[in-house]
This record gives sequence, structure tokens and C-alpha cells, in this order.
Amino acid sequence: MNVPYDLTSYVRVLKMATTPTKEEFWQVAKIAGAGILLVGFIGFVIAVTMGLLTGGA
Repeated sequence: MNVPYDLTSYVRVLKMATTPTKEEFWQVAKIAGAGILLVGFIGFVIAVTMGLLTGGA
């Protein structure tokens, strides 16, 4: 593990990184939110289906 080399790499990446514009941020936020809702909906459907199939609560 070469710590000075690793630190240099991290600093280089941080210098290249830029702050997203508002449009980019909102686009990513909408996509992430839609993904979270989709996964939650799929989990809900599975839970309801399993509850109906097993007759449990």
C-alpha cells in the first residue's frame, strides 16, 4: 500500500470533479427517487402476494 501515491490519486480525482448543475442534480434525484419507489412497490407486491398465498398476517 503506497500511501503517498494513493493520496495523490485522490487529490487528482477531487480536482477533476465538478459540481453538477441544478438540472443535472434534479435529473439524478428524479431517477433515484423513481428507483426507490419502484423497489418499494415491488417489495410491497411481494409481501401482499406472500401474505395471501400463506394466509398469514
